[in-house]
Order: sequence, then structure tokens, then C-alpha cells
Amino acid sequence: MKTFNQQLLRLVPSGRKLVIGIPFLWLCLFFLLPFFLVMKISFSEAALAIPPYSEIYTYAEQKFNLLLNIGNYTLLGEDELYLSAYLGSLKVALLSTLMCLVIGFPMAYAITKTSKEAQNVLLLLIMMPTWTAILIRVYAWMGILSNNGLLNGFLMWTGLTSHPIEILNTNTAVYIGVVYAYLPFMVLPLYANLVKHDGSLLEAASDLGSSNFNNFWKITVPLAKNGIIAGCMLVFIPVVGEFVIPELLGGPETLMIGRVLWQEFFNNRDWPVASALAVVMLLILIVPILLFNRSQAKEMEARG
Repeated sequence: MKTFNQQLLRLVPSGRKLVIGIPFLWLCLFFLLPFFLVMKISFSEAALAIPPYSEIYTYAEQKFNLLLNIGNYTLLGEDELYLSAYLGSLKVALLSTLMCLVIGFPMAYAITKTSKEAQNVLLLLIMMPTWTAILIRVYAWMGILSNNGLLNGFLMWTGLTSHPIEILNTNTAVYIGVVYAYLPFMVLPLYANLVKHDGSLLEAASDLGSSNFNNFWKITVPLAKNGIIAGCMLVFIPVVGEFVIPELLGGPETLMIGRVLWQEFFNNRDWPVASALAVVMLLILIVPILLFNRSQAKEMEARG
């Protein structure tokens, strides 16, 4: 009986394996499996069929044939449209991340200086817009930024301009929409980091003659490094593949990879090229993720 119980305990996974195994299974089902399916399509050829691509393997007469078409990836490097889309997406994502950081850091820092009750209210106000669908919020910005919208109406009413300013369907409108939509994802990790700082460090530095700016730059900012990195990651990565905001607020000169993906998938029905675009985009995004993990690992080793 004792031996049977021991064998049964060996079959039941331990708590540690269970905690690791469930997220790993989730990752395999909803990320790795779709990724490999998209990668498989990227090596196929476009065809007049449903779905509109040919299979990359055949099995007949006990022979397994694998045909990989790398022309889709070659096309991405030769066509300036795709290169411009990648560069445009990275540019918008980088500038938007910097703007979110410049705006979000003072907001998060100011929230930490208020009372606990006020902090809860302010955080609620920051999160509340995210409870509304992004499509509705972007449509609202279309009404605000249009020629006869609220912003131009206010500028003309105050006398700052005598005619409407072209904002909608420009890159400026895209930046406004992206910063508005992703600012909470910068503020929340920054707040979670800043609220843990020990205020006695700033008091000690002030007692030693350090100015407030010097305290902020040499104590607060270095201690907030993890929050800054986490916030930048949460903004930069999704913005690279953003589609809704550039499509509704941007103009013809707004070229981002999300819009090109949509056109290839649904307008041109060229699934292999679109899949290749998606695979390359994911590989590009893996780079900052690996750098973040490396930074976290080094910090953990330093603490150990």
C-alpha cells in the first residue's frame, strides 16, 4: 500500500511543475502554435483556392516532398514599400514611446506624492478610458481633430487661428491617438515602481546639500529603471503592429506595417506575403524582449 501511494505521488505533478506547466501550455496553444501556422503559410505560394495558398508539403507513393518558397521573404527585402512600412512602424513606436515616457513619468511621480485615497482615485481615472473599446475612442478623436471638430473650433474661438488646421489624416493625429491610447500602459508600471521608493534616501541626499533636481536625476530615475523599461516595452511592442489608429487617424503618408498586413491579407488576398510580413515583425519584436530579459537576469544576479 505504501509503495502504491509513493508511485501515485510520483504521477501527480508537484506544485512547482503545475505552476510552470499551465502558463507554458497556454503559451504553446495560443502563441507558438499560431506562430508556426503563420510561418508555414509564409513559405507557401499564393493560389486561387480557399484558403488562398498552396501546401508546402506533399505525400504520395511513400514519398514526402517539402517545398519551401523563400521568395516571399526575398520580396520583403527588395520592395521599398515593405521596408518603408517597417521603418515607419519603428519610428512611430519609438517616438510614441518617448512621448508617453515624458508625459507619463511626471504623472506617475505626482500620483505617488498624493494621499492613499487620492492615489486610488487618480489611478481609476487613468484606467477608466481603457474600459471603453479602442474603436469608439479613436472615432471620438476623429470628431475632435477634424476641420470642424472641437479642437479647431476652440482654436478659432480663442483667435489663435483664423482657419481650421489640418490635423486629421496626418502623422500628428496618429501620434496623438497612440499616446492617448497607450499612456496608461506607461503610467501604471511607473507608478508601481515609484510608489515603492524609500523617501528617506531623498531626505538624506537633501541633508547632504543635494538639490531637488539632483535628487530626482541621480536617485529617483535610476531606481525607476525597471518601471521605465517595463512601461516602454508595454507601449513600444503593441504600437509597432498598431492598425486601428493609423487607419482611422492617419493619411496616405502614414505607412505602418499593420495597414500593409491588412491590405495583403484582405485586399490583395496574398496570404503568403502577409504571413512573411507578420513573421519578420515578430522576429523584430523579439529583440527588445530578449534585451529586457537579459537586463532583468543581470539585475537578479547582482541582487543575489
